[in-house]
Amino acid sequence: MTLTELLHTDIYNGTSISDVLTLEFLASALGSVVSALLILLLGFIVAGWARRRLVRMGEAYARLDSTLFNFLGNIARYTILAFAVLFVLNTFGIQTTSIVAVIGAAGLAIGLALQGTLSNVAAGVMIILFRPIKIGDFVEVAGQTGTVKDISLNFTELADLSNAQVIIPNSEVWGNVISNYSSNNTRRAEWTFGVGYGANLKNADDIIRATILSDPRAMSDPEPFIQVTNLGDSSVDFLVRVWCASSDYFAFRADMTRAIKEAFDEGGIDIPFPTRTMYQVTQSSE
Repeated sequence: MTLTELLHTDIYNGTSISDVLTLEFLASALGSVVSALLILLLGFIVAGWARRRLVRMGEAYARLDSTLFNFLGNIARYTILAFAVLFVLNTFGIQTTSIVAVIGAAGLAIGLALQGTLSNVAAGVMIILFRPIKIGDFVEVAGQTGTVKDISLNFTELADLSNAQVIIPNSEVWGNVISNYSSNNTRRAEWTFGVGYGANLKNADDIIRATILSDPRAMSDPEPFIQVTNLGDSSVDFLVRVWCASSDYFAFRADMTRAIKEAFDEGGIDIPFPTRTMYQVTQSSE
């Protein structure tokens, strides 16, 4: 092949090597490259600005969770960059319609393959948006009890009562009943104390009331509830309900159980326990 034939060889869509080597073509190609670089630069600038704007919005208001706005910021950034890439391809004369169709089909296939993961992400967005729980809360959810350590878009991390790490998928958190023991500042502690049928109920009532109200963690308003609510097989049962701070609940409840027992012992109040009487039947021989 001669040099002339080589230069006139068609390399792309009617364009030969000789056409590529012309100043007009080089200027056009250089202009496309410069335009593409400017579009990419502008895309990165706008994408970064949009992400920072959304993140700062989440940080500016205490009621808005920063995790959600970090996620939204990343979505906005990658969306803007994707459009910038499409504009760059159009600058070089590449038809993007088919590319968008392929990306859409691939996205649908990936979405079907990752249904569980996407449901966790959707549930994570709902948890972060509506905030039924937040980091530091003591909760019971999906059969697990513990303190919330982290809430991500895929899972919620708890530390249980033995400080073991518990990972729960967000779809199970959002799809189950959530008991949040930290959402309110106060809780009502409850006990049942049994006394013997021969005990003086007025004295037992006074001992319970004085013992509990002497503890600074017990609240006098609302007034404590102390009443006989059950006549058992071997005891008269007092139901006691007292309000306290949520942070004091467990220690207060445990301390008062012991304190009432010791106060009953000092006051001579009998605490009954089930007993069984055994009779021995002897058979006389004739």
